[in-house]
Amino acid sequence: MNNLLLILLLVVSLGFSDGSEHTIQTSHQDQLVSDSLKVLEPKPEHSSETFVIINLLNRYHYRKATLNDSLSSVVFDNYFESLDPNKSYFMKGDLDYFEKYRYRIDNDLPEGNLDFAYQVFSIYRERSLDRIDYVHELLKTEPDFEQREYFETDREALPWPEDKIEQNDVWAKIIKNQALSYKLAGKEWKDIAEALGKRYKRVEKALYQYNSEDVYQAYMNALTSAYDPHTDYFSPIAKENFQIDMSLSLEGIGAQLTQQLDYTKVADIIPGGPAYKSQRLQKDDKIIGVAQGDDAEFVDVVGWRLDEVVQKIRGPKGSVVRLQVIKNDKDINALPDTIRLVRDKIKLEKSAAKAEVIPITEGNQTFSLGVINIPSFYLNFEEMNSGVKDYRSTTRDVKKLIDSLNQIGVDGLMIDLRYNGGGSLQEAIELTGLFIPKGPVVQVRNTDNSVDIMEDEDNGKVYYDGPLAVLTNRYSASASEIFSGAIQDYKRGIVVGENTFGKGTVQNLIDIGRYMRQSDVELGQLKMTLAKFYRVTGSSTQKLGVAPDIAFPSPYDDEIFGESGRPNALPWDEISSSNFKMTNQISPKMISKLEALYQNHLQEDKDLQDLVKEIEKAKELRKQTAVSLNLEERRLMQQEDEEVEDNLSTTLDQSELFTDENAKKLSEDPYLKEGLRLLAELSKIKVG
Repeated sequence: MNNLLLILLLVVSLGFSDGSEHTIQTSHQDQLVSDSLKVLEPKPEHSSETFVIINLLNRYHYRKATLNDSLSSVVFDNYFESLDPNKSYFMKGDLDYFEKYRYRIDNDLPEGNLDFAYQVFSIYRERSLDRIDYVHELLKTEPDFEQREYFETDREALPWPEDKIEQNDVWAKIIKNQALSYKLAGKEWKDIAEALGKRYKRVEKALYQYNSEDVYQAYMNALTSAYDPHTDYFSPIAKENFQIDMSLSLEGIGAQLTQQLDYTKVADIIPGGPAYKSQRLQKDDKIIGVAQGDDAEFVDVVGWRLDEVVQKIRGPKGSVVRLQVIKNDKDINALPDTIRLVRDKIKLEKSAAKAEVIPITEGNQTFSLGVINIPSFYLNFEEMNSGVKDYRSTTRDVKKLIDSLNQIGVDGLMIDLRYNGGGSLQEAIELTGLFIPKGPVVQVRNTDNSVDIMEDEDNGKVYYDGPLAVLTNRYSASASEIFSGAIQDYKRGIVVGENTFGKGTVQNLIDIGRYMRQSDVELGQLKMTLAKFYRVTGSSTQKLGVAPDIAFPSPYDDEIFGESGRPNALPWDEISSSNFKMTNQISPKMISKLEALYQNHLQEDKDLQDLVKEIEKAKELRKQTAVSLNLEERRLMQQEDEEVEDNLSTTLDQSELFTDENAKKLSEDPYLKEGLRLLAELSKIKVG
């Protein structure tokens, strides 16, 4: 992989010219943009920047796809979907008009021709402004909230509106749906109309403020996402926005935010912060409202600038902030969730691995079981490179925790990787090395098909050789999948919980300015997929993730949440197995015995039975994309949603290691409880 990057960074100038400015052709004569709107055109550097991006993608992207008619069609659909994901602005006639470009994009882009992108955006702005005018008309009259009608929030599979009459019907339901959220909060129509009016005034203002870079970024991301979902283009301003970190306030919720047109989106969750601990705010969620404390009203933040939203969410340690959030697996018109968070000071210590001892009684025997929770695979590169002797890392911290647990004496150890989205590859390898004698941990295949085998290099030392379990859920990804997959493949321990996310790809950031001669112009970045992870067996973690040995009930469907549900995700495949020697501490007979025990628990344990029922209820609710626009029906639906959310909460209140009682009772966490019961049985088998 290092050789590839070196080649990538040392590529000779490709002879990119500055390009020339293209004239935007007007579409329908009856669709001219208002004179008060600034006509947006590509910047002079966009032509040559596009040429660089296409060459980088064609030469170095892992997919090895060439921009052709097939990809051109995908880019076409991606662009319209990015601008109008709910099919509520464009009409069928617009799509029909632009259909002539569907198989021309692959010819236009290498030439730096961006006419299609700017023409489409021009019509998008006009249609959006027309819809805003209609919204203000709708808000003059209170809708009938007693009428029994329904709104389909997920319009992805529906056709584009045929005409304005059909479009008006869609928007009447959109506004009624949004108004109901305020109505359920006890608002009168006058206040509702005022609040929604302000929201769409902000959206209108944003439409007038969009610039050439905004259009270019949207179009380039329509291109990059045709290769895979983790390849992105960041415009110069987007590079800065992407770095806006809620933890910079020192006291906040612990989330990184980014901007997606009119919406504030969660880019990442900082392990150890309030958002991480809540386990309710996740990557790609959209924040549409912010309220201070438990009693203040929500402030609608749709159409706000990113820095303004950040200021609203920041606050002193111990204070409460409530967020209205559209979850990442729901359409923008779906019912928002309300998430209550207590702001805190974000410290490295809070994102570090923690341990505790939990006693579990099975039959007549009590087992003391150690649990190490690892929020992420972290490594302080700066301290390591500067020669700091005791720099922080996941593996170093876990070693210390294992030492402490061993001093007390534990019968088994569980590594809790739930909600661990990954981190340092080096740490995933070194952590695995604490539990296996020696050998490969992961294989990395590069874009040139070369394979790097990453090995445990601690000279055969095993730091812990007792009974071991790894607990995962659907949010365990990347480095978490490398560790859990290796433990499973070496037959070193059992993996229990939910199937992992399935992200088996590697990305690197590339500054486009390296390949252009325009030193006086600030250019963007390309985050591109350059490699793929494979387990020691040769099986990819991509899309499939790591399937647990004992699978617990999960509220997430693979086709909705996870890598396998993402458009254009790279496929699963396999390469040759590496040369590794299993420890065989786990046998098929042991797995069968544990599976039988788990099935018995499902029949006997009321907590598990209740959990299964709530999960099934949650899945059914997710399938119901048509929401009622009747006030009473909606109130009942809201109560049911809140009950399901409360019942599915599996947060374990983490405490410092070694309290006076030297243990603490399990809180309401059926997944951890069941995992520990199976680990206790595994300990019993090992003792026997």
